[in-house]
Amino acid sequence: MNRVIPLIGISLGYFMVLLDMSVLSVAEPDLAASLDTSMAGLQWATTGYTVVFGALLLSAGAVADRFGDARVFRWGVLVFGLVSLASAAAPDLGVLVGLRALLGAAAAACVPASLSLVARRYPLPAERGKAMATWAAVSGAAVAAGPLLGGLLVDLSGWRAIFVINAPIAVVVLAMTTMLGNPAKRAGVRIDWAAQLAACVALAALTDALVAAGAGGWAHAAIAAAITAVAVAGFVVLERRSDAPVLNRALLGSGGVRAGLAAGAAVNFALSGALFVLPLVLQGERQLSAMQTGLAFLPLTLPFVLNPPLTARLMARYGPRPPILAGLGLLTAGGLVLGAGPAPYAWLALGLLLSGLGVSLVLPALATAVISAAPRGSAGAAGGVLNATRQAGAGLGVALMGAVGGASALWVSAAVCAAGAVWFAASTRRRVSLAVPAA
Repeated sequence: MNRVIPLIGISLGYFMVLLDMSVLSVAEPDLAASLDTSMAGLQWATTGYTVVFGALLLSAGAVADRFGDARVFRWGVLVFGLVSLASAAAPDLGVLVGLRALLGAAAAACVPASLSLVARRYPLPAERGKAMATWAAVSGAAVAAGPLLGGLLVDLSGWRAIFVINAPIAVVVLAMTTMLGNPAKRAGVRIDWAAQLAACVALAALTDALVAAGAGGWAHAAIAAAITAVAVAGFVVLERRSDAPVLNRALLGSGGVRAGLAAGAAVNFALSGALFVLPLVLQGERQLSAMQTGLAFLPLTLPFVLNPPLTARLMARYGPRPPILAGLGLLTAGGLVLGAGPAPYAWLALGLLLSGLGVSLVLPALATAVISAAPRGSAGAAGGVLNATRQAGAGLGVALMGAVGGASALWVSAAVCAAGAVWFAASTRRRVSLAVPAA
């Protein structure tokens, strides 16, 4: 029991981070009305979190190694809980977006540190596999619970309630992880903060360019695009000169890894974009309440809970490549169905189900595929870059699909997933065919 309680606490920390990404979706119309904000404002309320989260994930693993995984995890949880309460009291959109960026930084501290904690506390492969399964299972629960819980809270108390809920979860996590031992600080672990800052600026500026273009602010978009180009160039120069690069150069030299990262970005592009666009369609065009919207999302979210055992069996028999390609195909089909515009709910439910099955097939297999394709000794870096790329894809999905607007934005996600499938299929044709041995 003394090992089970901390594991549950660590897993709940991950649950809290993922819940915050999905619970906001059904609150968008109420938030827009309350703060009198535009589509662009709503986009930044969402992407302020994912942009910072994704960019800082590049260095967050090194931070956990340097300062101690338990210390970084618990500080991340504490900050997440406190900033969530501040977000609930945000007086205007500008303050809320800034607080959402801080939440993204706290989330980036929690996730790699929680992975490190599981790996350190469960050194034997068999028990580590079971612990990782517990840790990963909460992601499905968080995605499934987010729209339902968000809808209930919004109907009861408005959008501010969705941030209040994080505080008691944070308290429970801190209480359950008080006995975590902390390894000694590793002063030799270096972090290139300049390159990390350049990565943050590049991703934020690219997102800003897409949001501005969607709002018709072409001059603003051009300036943001120029800043993006300068930040990317600066990042490349800093990385080449750095003794502690943010990105593992050998890792990105693998075609299989690059294809896996593209697939991960495509999946989160589609998922986060759909979670942003569809509630506006359902509550605006169909006049559904927040709770009804949460219930309408069940065909999308339930596969996250029910499908992982099937994916595990497919991977054990065929390896990760077939589930990834099948999942990207289902996401493409789901986007095409959802983008068809006004239709009976049964048609909408079909598109949501296809998309949910697609995501739940791809994500468990993708980590295995990327780590298998990574050079020896870079598995940890591969996992970190994959998570960072996925969150970057999520931010860009909200920015671009929000710019298009309406159900037709789902056709954009279908095109992105189709392109990801083609890239992955071409790059892994001779590589990722190895089946994962059954436990």
